[in-house]
Amino acid sequence: MAHDGQDLDMTQSALISDLLDLTGAALAPVDALVDTATEKLRGMVTVEGRVSGGKIEENQTAAHALAWLATYAQSLKQMQGWAEKLQSEGKFGEIEQLIHQIAFGEYLWQIYGGIPMSQGEIIRLQDMGLTQDEMRGLMIPAVMTLCDQGNSQAARLRLVELMQEQSANLTVGGSGLDEELEMIREQFRRYTVEKVLPHAHEWHLKDELIPLETIQELADMGVFGLTLPEEYGGFGMSKASMAVVTEELSRGYIGVGSLGTRPEIACELILCGGTEEQKQHWLPKLASGEVLPTAVFTEPNTGSDLGSLRTRAVKNGDDWEITGNKTWITHAARTQIMTLLARTKPDTTNHTGLSMFIAEKTPGTDENPFPTEGMTGTEIEVLGYRGMKEYELSFDGFKVKGENLLGGEEGQGFKQLMQTFESARIQTAARAVGVAQSALDVSMQYAIDRKQFGKSLIEFPRVAGKLAMMAVEIMIARQLTYFSAWEKDNDRRCDLEAGMAKLLGARVAWAAADNGLQIHGGNGFALEYTISRILCDARILNIFEGAAEIQAQVIARRLLG
Repeated sequence: MAHDGQDLDMTQSALISDLLDLTGAALAPVDALVDTATEKLRGMVTVEGRVSGGKIEENQTAAHALAWLATYAQSLKQMQGWAEKLQSEGKFGEIEQLIHQIAFGEYLWQIYGGIPMSQGEIIRLQDMGLTQDEMRGLMIPAVMTLCDQGNSQAARLRLVELMQEQSANLTVGGSGLDEELEMIREQFRRYTVEKVLPHAHEWHLKDELIPLETIQELADMGVFGLTLPEEYGGFGMSKASMAVVTEELSRGYIGVGSLGTRPEIACELILCGGTEEQKQHWLPKLASGEVLPTAVFTEPNTGSDLGSLRTRAVKNGDDWEITGNKTWITHAARTQIMTLLARTKPDTTNHTGLSMFIAEKTPGTDENPFPTEGMTGTEIEVLGYRGMKEYELSFDGFKVKGENLLGGEEGQGFKQLMQTFESARIQTAARAVGVAQSALDVSMQYAIDRKQFGKSLIEFPRVAGKLAMMAVEIMIARQLTYFSAWEKDNDRRCDLEAGMAKLLGARVAWAAADNGLQIHGGNGFALEYTISRILCDARILNIFEGAAEIQAQVIARRLLG
């Protein structure tokens, strides 16, 4: 592949020598910046010796800037761990070296010059109160070398040349996963190529539910009980395996990748908060796909403010009656149970009065989506993420058995839900990586096939540069996601890491989809092209399971203690 008349055999000029030493040396000054920024912000938000929520809100831009800075620091650490692992296994080849140096070159420069929180919001170190002298502490020789040479045009073009030599069924660069997880990836990649990709765009354009046949196939492959202990009918596998499966299914279609999210949440709720009777009764049914669940938490006027929920549950004899409204309920019509959050203590106005129910219902049909007495629903038409459909639900005296109060105890609902957030956000990060990868897949193929001015689009440096940055940022988001999953697998608190993975992954997916559409030009704006669907699907990732702003707020609060 030639660019501007030059032969692109530029391995030596593209690669930085002593790369791992340089990237390793760059970590300490980045960590020092995070520490300095954290202490400065802590001073701004501390009142009478305690961090004040009100002060964090007053200084929200600085707080969210800290969250992004810390996310970048963790991203670079995980990239360094990935590179060192591959090096020790003799797998740190040219393509991996290029990804690694471009990642460090780009993210170090962004740390120094400005990190994009969104398209129109660039945060800078001075936003967190850092002085010029404190900022200059970052510019040690190793960092300066990486900034000057890491993300060069030569490196990007060489990376894209190597990407074209790889099989389309593989990810770009070694994943760093063990052999078992790579086998799982290959299995689900094959399934996606054969059973999902040929139909995904049609499902989207027709706004159809994913066929029950596909759901049964996923159930038979163990997707719905993947991480559930074997004693309850699951496979007892790791959260890392769940991340890999979710990523590959979402690479085919986010709707298929998301089919496992609701069982994951329901299983985790019951496993962590349910009685033994509830576990024995429900978990095997969820794992086998005999029972499909939906999560019924959000309300029209509360959004992320779950503590303000108004849907109420009133005791009637041994049982409960639910009254209120819920919205953005995914896959609501087809399911047999709802994990439903409601207020059982009417005199409370915060999360302490909330309880979780396993609310049973009859699955609906196209003609009558909500046949169960006491509930009605209307579909919310959406841009993307269409395979399960979204609904607004109304409950009026909807009956729930007394035995289906989760854990058999009132007032535990919010606490029970919080226990699921780590897994849900890890899975959402994995969905984001899959969507981003799908954007790269279709955009790279289009750039190879599409001819303009006598050559393929991929031969133009700015097109190649977009593809290279997609591949690099996908790997960064992937490693951050795997790290959060490994932390969960080792029983370490990982709400911070999972939040970072979700925060970055969502931005990476949107950037990949947007740049992918740009590569397609006018054709990308046509509904018939897959990238138009990927763009719509990518947009939701910054909103559900915690909007980017909420996610940054949560990360900042954890960092500030």
